[in-house]
Amino acid sequence: MCICDSAMELSGPLLVMILFFLSDAASTIKRLAYFNETGDLPCHFTNPQNISLDELVVFWQDHGNRVLFELYKGKEKPENVHPMYKGRTSLDQDNWTLQLRNVQIKDRGSYQCYVHRQGPNGLVSLHQKSNNLFVLANFSQPEISLISNRTENSDNINLTCLSTKGYPEPKKMSFVLKTENSTTEYDAVMNIFQDNITELYNVSVSLSLPVSHEANVSIFCDLQPKLTQIRLRSQPHNIDAKSHNTRQLFTDHGILITTLPVLVSIVCVMVFSLIVKKRKKKQPGPSHECEVIETEGEEK
Repeated sequence: MCICDSAMELSGPLLVMILFFLSDAASTIKRLAYFNETGDLPCHFTNPQNISLDELVVFWQDHGNRVLFELYKGKEKPENVHPMYKGRTSLDQDNWTLQLRNVQIKDRGSYQCYVHRQGPNGLVSLHQKSNNLFVLANFSQPEISLISNRTENSDNINLTCLSTKGYPEPKKMSFVLKTENSTTEYDAVMNIFQDNITELYNVSVSLSLPVSHEANVSIFCDLQPKLTQIRLRSQPHNIDAKSHNTRQLFTDHGILITTLPVLVSIVCVMVFSLIVKKRKKKQPGPSHECEVIETEGEEK
């Protein structure tokens, strides 16, 4: 009586919501399985009458009425199992739980367990339990790639971030820029690709971030999955405040290396010209020795 009186005091929508959740909790079990691993589909049959397996017919079906497993009077009936489940299921009879191996994304959905007793007039339903299977695939650790360096006249740096082979589609992906005195998160529009066979997702974001030349900066990429609250974070992409000066030094050094051969060539030409001029100055004039000899001969 007290329960009825208390229930009547609740508002209509609230009462409906409570009854819905109680009904859902009683009839459907929510299960989580990981991609390529094993998922459990419990039946929760307690067999209070201790009925022999020889009198029971137990089977599991998916939302498309495809049979995963059948136990007919204590014996498995593999011929009744749908091809997509053959060799993938086994029954733990101690707790009446069906194990589904090598779980794929396409295995998500609802499953039903049925327990019947073979009576003189046919099968009598004893128990039914529904399972709702969620499939999760962990995304890879996000990886940051540099698209292009910042230029001398710009404080922006272009980055992209990629995470692969996850399910379901994540909530968001963002960059986090940290300096000694501040932390700033930059949201970006995700580029999403889904594999047609595995149904796994690859996600990426690209963004141009403002980076000061005067402070050390660490940039991270964060991925927020849907079914878990744990963020995945990339390794830091560090930018040293001195790196700009270092790059400028290398640029100046590169200019020096480029112009040095030209300067050396000019110097060589000048030196060669000086040497030629000096040689011309030192070269002796025409000899007068023959003329002297001829003059002496005439006098004799």
